[in-house]
Amino acid sequence: MEREDMHAFFKSHKGKIVGVLAGLLFGILVLAVGFWRSVFLAICVTVGYVIGSVYDGGSKLRMFLRKMFFNDLT
Repeated sequence: MEREDMHAFFKSHKGKIVGVLAGLLFGILVLAVGFWRSVFLAICVTVGYVIGSVYDGGSKLRMFLRKMFFNDLT
């Protein structure tokens, strides 16, 4: 594959690639430190991401949360 073909492939399958890498990372963590410690680490990373996103402005995060949880209220 040439560079342009690889770029097009990664661009069209970005979600699948990120999902596979996240699953691989979680699987390695489960094998290395155990399931519950891996879940705790994933929660800590998610909370850190949310705090950082809110600090950076997080308008997309707010819109996503509003759509997910408060869509039927409006």
